[in-house]
Amino acid sequence: MSASRFSLTLDRSGDSPYYRQIYARIRDAVADGRLRPGDRVPSIRGLASALGLARGTVEAAYDLLIGEGYLLPQGQAGTRVAPIGPHAARLGRPRPTAPAGALPGPRSVRPFQLGLPALDAFPHALWSRLTARRLRDADRLADGYPAPAGEPRLREAIAAHLALSRGVRCAPGQVFITAGYRHTLDLVARTLVRPGDTVWIEDPGFPPTRLLLETHGARVVAVAVDAAGLQVSEGRQCAARARLAVVTPSHQSPLGVALALPRRLELIAWAAASGARVLEDDYDGEYRYQGRPLPALASLDREGVVYYAGTFSKVLLPSLRLAYVVVPEPDLRRFEATCAAFHGGCPQLVQEVVADFMLEGHFARHVKKMRNLYAQRRAAVVEALQAVFGARLRVELQAGGMHLLVRLQGRTDDRALARAARRAGLEVQALSDWQHQHPVEPGLLLGFTNVSSPAVARSLADKLRTAWRP
Repeated sequence: MSASRFSLTLDRSGDSPYYRQIYARIRDAVADGRLRPGDRVPSIRGLASALGLARGTVEAAYDLLIGEGYLLPQGQAGTRVAPIGPHAARLGRPRPTAPAGALPGPRSVRPFQLGLPALDAFPHALWSRLTARRLRDADRLADGYPAPAGEPRLREAIAAHLALSRGVRCAPGQVFITAGYRHTLDLVARTLVRPGDTVWIEDPGFPPTRLLLETHGARVVAVAVDAAGLQVSEGRQCAARARLAVVTPSHQSPLGVALALPRRLELIAWAAASGARVLEDDYDGEYRYQGRPLPALASLDREGVVYYAGTFSKVLLPSLRLAYVVVPEPDLRRFEATCAAFHGGCPQLVQEVVADFMLEGHFARHVKKMRNLYAQRRAAVVEALQAVFGARLRVELQAGGMHLLVRLQGRTDDRALARAARRAGLEVQALSDWQHQHPVEPGLLLGFTNVSSPAVARSLADKLRTAWRP
């Protein structure tokens, strides 16, 4: 590292953690050209000694920089700035800092917004490099329309990933690439559901699921969820001959509970006996902070009745509009016909870049990094809420997920409180807006993935307390 082009100093009085400051200083120096490809950066031990910090602090910063493609470890040769192209630094340059509680970008993300990954931790430089490499292979990308089922390399990468991380063993030919969860649900419904057919959904549950199914003419039956997940026995009593059940078994949306093993087996047995199918929406199953991620429901399926749906929106970026579904073997031909008729395929460039990201090991490292980051951010939000509200608010902390459910001690109108919070700039949601038929205890849903520091968490908790007051 050339002292003439770059020096690293820390703000000892600021709220930003030291590892984030080191990460930002080096990242900015690469983007500005003060650090050039091939420049050697100090060793972890050397920089820690120079700054008077613990080695683990510097190591955390370097891990982020390596994961995002700014630095390249070279063993005994040390760590150097990665050999990126002349435009990659500009593409990877961070956006201007947003006000506290907000996020950078053309459309500001509102604090506590649900369903978003940590946008500030996305590996932009690495992604730019992978994209540029694919663009150089322009002839291959211009050979026609994308395949409706998806690019073979991406299908293979997803199948390998699911076998290792979720216990789902499938052939690449069973994996179909879609343009998001709603597109997945639309294709499954087109394949399985006819007007008048009955479909189970969870209650409470993701509101768009019901709306989309009803556009297909389905008769939707809302089945209650308790601490052990979907009450399969209630579903059988209400609609034993249902054609489809849509569930979130690993981390129920929105309550966060996991579907108990006896109910998983009961659900599969019911579907097999009645000729029904189950759509497992594993929207954030990668993120579990106590123990290993739970095996997917599809990993227990020996009857060929479970469709497994995953998405890259919660792990990478929502703007990719990329998801996938694993189709059970008995339904492959029918689903292929649906895709051929109603799916024009997803952009090939995006698929190729995601395939490279997975096959080169970046995806697994990114998930691990995000799991650790989210555990820290969740803990910071919980601590801030408890410090500000005390006994007036109860956090129902589950083993995983990307949002918190908080209960309102002494408040019965969660919709009014959510409206007041939104007027204060907080994108919280009322649990009551997710119920279909069965009443729920009032509560608020808060996304924590983009709460960047304990100081921001405390500021947001103070804002929520202001909205809380009548």
